[in-house]
Amino acid sequence: MMYDTRLDRLANVLVRYSVGVKKGDLIRLRVPPLAEPLLLALYKEVLSAGGHPVVRMAPQECEEIMCRHGSKTQLEYLPALELEELKTISGYVAVLASGNTRAMTNVDPMKQATMSKARKPVMDIVMKRSSLRGKNKLRWVATQYPCDASAQDAEMSLSEYADFVFNAGMLHLPNPVAAWRKLRTTQQRLVDFLNKAREIRFVVPGGTDIRCVVKGRRWINCDGTNNFPDGEVFTGPVESATEGEVRFTYPAVYHGREVTDVWLKFKQGKVVDATASKGKDFLYKMMDQDNGGRTLGEVALGTNYSIRKFTRNTLFDEKIGGTFHMALGAAYPESGGKNISAMHWDMVCDLQKGGRIEVDGKVISKNGRFVRATWPQPESKRK
Repeated sequence: MMYDTRLDRLANVLVRYSVGVKKGDLIRLRVPPLAEPLLLALYKEVLSAGGHPVVRMAPQECEEIMCRHGSKTQLEYLPALELEELKTISGYVAVLASGNTRAMTNVDPMKQATMSKARKPVMDIVMKRSSLRGKNKLRWVATQYPCDASAQDAEMSLSEYADFVFNAGMLHLPNPVAAWRKLRTTQQRLVDFLNKAREIRFVVPGGTDIRCVVKGRRWINCDGTNNFPDGEVFTGPVESATEGEVRFTYPAVYHGREVTDVWLKFKQGKVVDATASKGKDFLYKMMDQDNGGRTLGEVALGTNYSIRKFTRNTLFDEKIGGTFHMALGAAYPESGGKNISAMHWDMVCDLQKGGRIEVDGKVISKNGRFVRATWPQPESKRK
């Protein structure tokens, strides 16, 4: 396959806009071997920006090997070197690319839960430093490299999937950074409205009617500076105040495991009942790995109408315009969320076939479309 010059555009946006690399910054590039072409583009761009790139390259299959062959002691081991690195670096770029996205399907979920719990200090540092301001803030971004396994999950050819990935990041436009800044402005209007809300309610035919109290919490404008592509607004709901039921439209994918037809019932903020048509045992093992696993750490609205197709990749699926998603587990401190967990598992629900969102009793979205034209809209409806 010939080198795709769009990788240079992607590297430029990630380094200059998403992470905002400056002279003297120490930047970790965590990239699997499959994505070597993007790694080289990133390495060059970090150097051009005056930063110091540090490469961490390892096959994602290492996680599978650890879960299958590691002892309990090894599963629970967390190198102090990794924690020190996270405390030291200015920022990082994490790239996703797997030769087999289903490699973890038959791994013992207890081992996955053990390893996830052991890595909680990593998540704690990322969460804490990401919420800071100034020179100590950790600037990071995660992105997807077009590869065969992900293309197969999305039921596309590799070339189709590459177009999907790059277009979702608006890299086909003359000035992608300007496009992301425009989306930031549009989303901010929605964020300003939501920051005055007490309660948000989601109603979708087929089993979803759920309310979250968000008073006193901060809604965050996701504009391509952490995930890329991006396009969502989120907050951390009040931990003891989620009530109702939610049935997620799409399969919930976590650590290479797919759980389908997830249904959760909440009472006083906790999941008190749950089921799934596939992967129920894994769902329960993950929720019960620690005290925060049955509580929401995030509620969010997808606003990227350039993403129109479910691809079994949360990076994209949670951003689909006309959806909402909820995450069991850890909350992001910058939202005011206080839930603590080693897990953060996003699950997505489609609003486009009869769904609605209410804020303090007023409908703000019908059938996946916001009622105000000045909020994020499909391209054909933008003004």
